[in-house]
Amino acid sequence: MKTKSIQMTTFMAAVVLLLGATPARTFAHAFPDHSDPRVGSTLKVPPSTVRIWFDGYLEPAFSTIEVHLDSAPGIRPSQSEGSKRVDQDNGHVDPSDPTLLEVSLPVLSPGKYRVIWAVVAVDGHRTEGNFSFTIEAAP
Repeated sequence: MKTKSIQMTTFMAAVVLLLGATPARTFAHAFPDHSDPRVGSTLKVPPSTVRIWFDGYLEPAFSTIEVHLDSAPGIRPSQSEGSKRVDQDNGHVDPSDPTLLEVSLPVLSPGKYRVIWAVVAVDGHRTEGNFSFTIEAAP
C-alpha cells in the first residue's frame, strides 16, 4: 500500500511540474497592426479597397468595417448629419487571412474619408476604432 501511495504522489508531482512548465496562452484584444491606406495618409489615387490587418485572429460574424465621407472633423460620421457611407457594404474578414478585415470601394472623389471598424477577436474581446485618409484633388 505504501508503494502505491509513493507512486501516486510521484505521479501527481510530475503532473503539477508539467502543467507549471507549460506556458499559458494569453488572450487579448485584437488591435490594428497596419492598414492600406495608412492611417492619416493623403492619396493622389483613390483606393479600390480599405484593408486593416490586426495582431490576432478575428471572428468574422462580429467584425465590421465602413467607410464614410468625413463631413464633420472630430465627430464620428455616423453621429453627424449629412454623413454618407461610401463603401460597397461588403466588409468581411478575409477567409484566407483571419487577421485581415477589408471592404471594397467605388471610385471616390477628392475629400476626407473616415474608416470605422469594430472587431471581435476569436477569444471574444471586442475592439473598435476609426481613422481617416484624404484623397487629393487632381492638380
